[in-house]
Amino acid sequence: MRHFLPCAMTALALLFAPAAQAQEVKDADPALWVIKDADTTIYLFGTVHVLKPGLGWFDEGVKAAFDKSDELMLEMVEPEPAAMQGLIMKTAISPEGPTLTEKLPADKRDAFGKALADIGVPAAALDRFDPWFAAVTLTVAGLPKLGYDPESGAERTLSAAAKTANKPVAGLETAEQQLGYFDTLPEALQVKYLVSTVDDYPRMGATLDKMVASWSAGDPEALGKTMNEELSDTPEIAKVLLTDRNARWAEWIGKRMEKPGTVFIAVGAGHLAGPGSVQEQLAKHKLAATRVAY
Repeated sequence: MRHFLPCAMTALALLFAPAAQAQEVKDADPALWVIKDADTTIYLFGTVHVLKPGLGWFDEGVKAAFDKSDELMLEMVEPEPAAMQGLIMKTAISPEGPTLTEKLPADKRDAFGKALADIGVPAAALDRFDPWFAAVTLTVAGLPKLGYDPESGAERTLSAAAKTANKPVAGLETAEQQLGYFDTLPEALQVKYLVSTVDDYPRMGATLDKMVASWSAGDPEALGKTMNEELSDTPEIAKVLLTDRNARWAEWIGKRMEKPGTVFIAVGAGHLAGPGSVQEQLAKHKLAATRVAY
């Protein structure tokens, strides 16, 4: 679950990112799908929000589909940093009651402290934040240390290309909505999510590398298998962050098919793999997403 956070969460990794180093470009061919009727074409592309520099994926079939499109739809349009910080302060603070450390099971507090120390964040700095925010912070703050650069994320590349080409860009969701998915979780479930994140922290790099390798190879089946392993600890959160959103996006696509034009939709690759994927949800609307060969 940690590796399929909404875009609003991975934007926070910018706060921890060192300057990226130039390196040799390695070819990647991530999966791309298309939904078509007589006058409407919708491309469906799975992204990784934060990548290591040096992956060449915005070429060949992906670039051709993007160039044919009239508009770009992302999970969300990233707000300015100050606006994002304001939303976090509005939703993630817990000024009263037990501290975050006190909310954690006693046998998990040491591991939590060690994981935070590994990314250079004092445990006390998060004591007045909600458990979900601590889980997200532990994940995104660790990404640059593993070599992942938020500036290399697929959404950044696509947004820049859309701006250059004067293509309109819009979001399926807002940052406020995405933060709300976490903030409205019951506290007990938030703590469970944080505990799961702490337990998985030592394996985070290896798991994310495995997922990115599957994405780069255009292998959504392997990606879905790894993702299902990730979701097993917190199926209730998987419903909120993945399945329910996939259903809403499929409904949006169904309505958009009623208007002519060509749209390039880019959402996290985890939404396009495994049970309950956007493609499965589209079938309920009698729409078929066909894999684009390139």
